[in-house]
Amino acid sequence: MKKILVLGSTGSIGTSALDLARRHKDRFAVAGLQANSSKEELRSLAAEFNCPSTLTSQDGVDGIARLLDAAKPDIVVNGIAGAAGLLPSKMAVERGIDLALANKETVVMAWPLIKAEAKKSGAQIIPVDSEHSAIFNLIHFCGAKNISEIVITASGGPFRSLPRERLESVTIDDALKHPTWKMGKKITVDSATLANKGLEVIEARRLFEESGAEISVVVHPESLIHSLVRTSDGILYAQISEPDMRHPIMGALCWPEYVESGLEKFSLAGRSMSFFEPRRDDFPLLAIAEDAAKKRGAETIAFNAADEVAAHAFIDKKIKFLDIARAVQKTLAADWSQAPRDFDDVFEADKKARSIAEAAL
Repeated sequence: MKKILVLGSTGSIGTSALDLARRHKDRFAVAGLQANSSKEELRSLAAEFNCPSTLTSQDGVDGIARLLDAAKPDIVVNGIAGAAGLLPSKMAVERGIDLALANKETVVMAWPLIKAEAKKSGAQIIPVDSEHSAIFNLIHFCGAKNISEIVITASGGPFRSLPRERLESVTIDDALKHPTWKMGKKITVDSATLANKGLEVIEARRLFEESGAEISVVVHPESLIHSLVRTSDGILYAQISEPDMRHPIMGALCWPEYVESGLEKFSLAGRSMSFFEPRRDDFPLLAIAEDAAKKRGAETIAFNAADEVAAHAFIDKKIKFLDIARAVQKTLAADWSQAPRDFDDVFEADKKARSIAEAAL
């Protein structure tokens, strides 16, 4: 029986993880729950799973530390959105607790520091993003030394085929109509701008840097292939499943075993798949992120922070859709060449980037 602690338990990742816990009561016990502010929902979940340790974000970072110590989980599912998820990841790996990681900021903002903590404590970090889960497994099967290229798939978002001139007038309601995935507002907006794919490129470069592979992006609207790797002989290998986040979460919870999930099995019959080059000129955040990913200063922190500020401004109807990329570009024009030495430096760079982005807006 594996004891799991779910951070962000009422969000899309958290609810998927808890659905798996319901389906596999013989395999998983919910030892702890955290949610942003839904106290009533949290109480209901705690009663359902007979979970004594719960927490809302109002209890602060110290509350996360107390929750980890009280719950004593075998693995933490970090589904907290945004920079708020970074310190909980740090706290988990410091304690030697395995981490099923859906929080992008942990990798984008502070991967060298988190990786060092995990190496020191022996904690495993297993990615939960569908793309990085696919790459993680494909590299496991093929061997890192045999990989020459990592190909990350992108749905293209709701505006994949929309002409450039119409992007100026799209609304938040338009942006939230994602064609394949059901996600929170911010990540859905990031999918529409391709910022999310840019963040995933940064993550892939950090998570799988030991392979030394080139990283590319291909638009795949059906979201059936979650990523691919190319081996040194030129052959592509893909991971294929229905677009359901429970697949990568189950994989992370059970790693290194492969366990019957009870989820819908993918069938090739009657299905079609299409692939396109990303429209980098019309959706510039992808190219900006790709450039930041190649650098070793605080560029990726600045990209993440500026995008978070601008995306929320668009959600709040304060700016237009294309203003998101403009604000991020202005933020990245500052000097970010100094690499963070510790977590204080990480948060100082994050604060600086947010200030610049807000001024740009």
